[in-house]
Amino acid sequence: MRNSKTGRNAACSEHTRRVYCTLPNGRVSARIPDIIEHKMNEFQIITFYEFRQMPRREVFAQIRGRLRSLMRELSVKGTIILSDEGFNSTICGRPENVRHFIADAEKILRTRLDYKSSSHDRMPFRRIDVKIKPEIVTLKQDVDISQGENTHVGPREWNRIIRDPATLVLDTRNDYEFRTGTFERAVNPGTAKFSELPDFVACQLDPQTHKRVAIFCTGGIRCEKFAPYLKALGFEEVYQLRGGILNYLKAIPTDDSLWEGECFVFDDRVTVDNSLIKGKRPDLSQHAE
Repeated sequence: MRNSKTGRNAACSEHTRRVYCTLPNGRVSARIPDIIEHKMNEFQIITFYEFRQMPRREVFAQIRGRLRSLMRELSVKGTIILSDEGFNSTICGRPENVRHFIADAEKILRTRLDYKSSSHDRMPFRRIDVKIKPEIVTLKQDVDISQGENTHVGPREWNRIIRDPATLVLDTRNDYEFRTGTFERAVNPGTAKFSELPDFVACQLDPQTHKRVAIFCTGGIRCEKFAPYLKALGFEEVYQLRGGILNYLKAIPTDDSLWEGECFVFDDRVTVDNSLIKGKRPDLSQHAE
């Protein structure tokens, strides 16, 4: 594997079912399978987020500048949101450049990125955007993220939970996303934005009646915030789909899938199908009120 900056080769080896790669700078990466599965003429799209205590606000401008410079250097485009509560991002570039971005962004953010990956034959983003916002996903509610511990379930367990008629399956996404595709038995809250979801819960749901609630979203971040919000309201059993719809579609074969339709994504692909390939459904967000 060649380094696009230096032209030097990196040495790779197979070990314990994972590929370890020694890069020209001496760094060892154990996540090469996420990279090499993409053809070199494709673009790799990754999404990642983390709720965590961030550095002081006065340091944010420096972090933003370093991330912008890194994206320009590697021809990586997309959006990164920074906030006191953490960071949230979707970016895209050539697989080799995305690999370098991950390694350097981990240093800048002082963490190890847990990302989801897909591919497309064209660059789906048009610009580089690093923003500083009050929230990395806007709910406009005080939430103790720690109350969401032990609410995550994997795709197989998710299928078992939402098949149970006693489970209320709540789509935490917007109305146009729901109409593009959703899970069997899912309730559409009819929202135009995430911050409207608490009003729907207040009017339509009752902890005494709805003992078990299963929630899902595109990549997991909205549920990371809404699961603890529901727990704080007194809902007894709350489950969130780990990694969101995108992780579910990657993990579950079509014959076992309870997903119906396509998944709306916030880039030029508009939707992805069960294989995480660009879908065919129209952009319903253009007609959202």
